[in-house]
Amino acid sequence: MAKRDYYEVLGVGKGASADDIKKSYRRMAMKHHPDKNPDNKEAEDKFKECAEAYEVLSNTEKRQMYDRYGHDGLRGMGMHDYSHMKWQDIGSIFEDVFGGFGGGGFSDIFGGGRTTSRGGRRRPSRGYDLETTVELSLEEIAGGAKKTIEFTRQDTCESCNGAGSAKGKAPGRCSQCKGSGQVQAAGLGGLFQMVSTCQRCGGTGQVITDPCRKCRGTGTVAKKRTVEIKIPAGVHEGQGIRVSSEGEPGRGGGPRGDLYCYVRVKAHPFLMRDGNNLVATVPISYTQAALGAMVEVPTLDGTRQLKVPSGTQHGSVFRIKGEGLKDLRSGRKGDELVQVHIEVPRKLSQQQEKLIRALAEVEDKKHMPESKSFFEKLKKQFGN
Repeated sequence: MAKRDYYEVLGVGKGASADDIKKSYRRMAMKHHPDKNPDNKEAEDKFKECAEAYEVLSNTEKRQMYDRYGHDGLRGMGMHDYSHMKWQDIGSIFEDVFGGFGGGGFSDIFGGGRTTSRGGRRRPSRGYDLETTVELSLEEIAGGAKKTIEFTRQDTCESCNGAGSAKGKAPGRCSQCKGSGQVQAAGLGGLFQMVSTCQRCGGTGQVITDPCRKCRGTGTVAKKRTVEIKIPAGVHEGQGIRVSSEGEPGRGGGPRGDLYCYVRVKAHPFLMRDGNNLVATVPISYTQAALGAMVEVPTLDGTRQLKVPSGTQHGSVFRIKGEGLKDLRSGRKGDELVQVHIEVPRKLSQQQEKLIRALAEVEDKKHMPESKSFFEKLKKQFGN
């Protein structure tokens, strides 16, 4: 399915400011949040769609590429793969958007978020998946291929080893939660206590007082990454190839996420794909169709001769066994289907016209059953 325009998804114009985009995302994410729309797959998909749009439009570099080249301009830019991501994890990517709700972030608004261990400190969590695209020719799909993929991802900062603090500096205890990672607030006139994740430290109990200069306290930096992936024969348009542990690093020592490479197929000058079959359209002359002929047809391995029998009709389809693509599971090859189109010359020489007129005079309607049937029905219908 084609992706919608990101500005349309967030309901903003192309000239929208960063603040307008942030406010709109906040409003749309609240509207479609799965906790407000239980068992509503459409709302969850829209929630993820809004997050993807905000990731692009809130990032200056990604937004510029999107404005210039559309969705194709984001290839290799390390986009999060929201289709494989749990919606519960999305809020923590843009936690800054949902501050100011009485001590908690986006997770605390709806009661979601990541599980914390005793004392409020977050357990190790898996890193986010990323997505990119790989473009393949039909020839590469037929035989399988190895492709080199370049993309950008967030990697652990080497200067601080992911800690976020300047070298030799330890983080300090959070003054808001006193190191517990959680804060309490009275509810309903003090009848009970509400416990939520501390917004200031994000549940870690610690705050960075002297941030690393290289990563500015985030613990990660954007890096170019190049990997070689193996493409199996028979993959289809839109299929994702998972490259294990090539996503973003996990939090608290958790494992990396994965990279998903989605397949795009280059247009072939002569062949189209139909499942595991290939389809070619070949023009022939009316004399070849009437008398029969050997005609040259394209295949993935070059050209080959196809016998067209006499009396071939316009649009007839001939099957060449085993000249299609491998089935991804069984490995069986499909066929090539060749459809012939009878081409009528736009101009005739005097000799050609003379011969065709002579042919018309001796034309035998008995040997053209379709025409005979058509005109008989026409006569019966209109009584002419």
